[in-house]
Amino acid sequence: MPLSTPTDKLAEQLAQKPADKRERGFLDGQFVIAMPGMPDGNFSRSVVYICAHSPAGAMGFIINRAQSISFAEILLHLKMVDQADAIMLPNAARDFPILNGGPVETGRGFVLHSDDYVSESSIPVSDDISLTATLDIVRAISEGRGPTRATMLLGYAGWGPGQLEAEIAANGWLNCPAAEALIFDRTLEDKYERALALMGVRPEMLSSEAGHA
Repeated sequence: MPLSTPTDKLAEQLAQKPADKRERGFLDGQFVIAMPGMPDGNFSRSVVYICAHSPAGAMGFIINRAQSISFAEILLHLKMVDQADAIMLPNAARDFPILNGGPVETGRGFVLHSDDYVSESSIPVSDDISLTATLDIVRAISEGRGPTRATMLLGYAGWGPGQLEAEIAANGWLNCPAAEALIFDRTLEDKYERALALMGVRPEMLSSEAGHA
């Protein structure tokens, strides 16, 4: 699971994102929440935080799907610690959340985090949230000096030009402004329901038939 400069597609999406929020793509900084009829099993009951949206497409991260691998195992895989050091990690590092960010490049790691941590490779994705995909942030987290709020995601979700808009129009997704607290909330079991609640929606109110959300 390499951590390095974000992938070409991801970097392109973020580079195209205007700095002025008034000019951002309308899905930038939004949640897209899978409808019950979502045909792609990769996204069933998923909540995706959209980091970049432009005419070239969209990308984001699933925020409610756990990974079986631990942060200590990632450090061992990256050869940043040995077995003895892994046992001695600070509590915050041992419990650091690792999520399944999406079906694209699942072996690549990204860290979404609060903006109190900044490195040369950190990319702002909103006023308060940044993305870093280099080893410096992993090392900082392992030493207890990482960002206040963060989560690591393996893989990401990506859509081509107009694809996500078409899926929303076909009743595949609901969208609403993202809530930072929900992005970093470690309780995953009911995050889907809580994301819907941001819109005043309960799961039983939704229909899998187009036009009946």
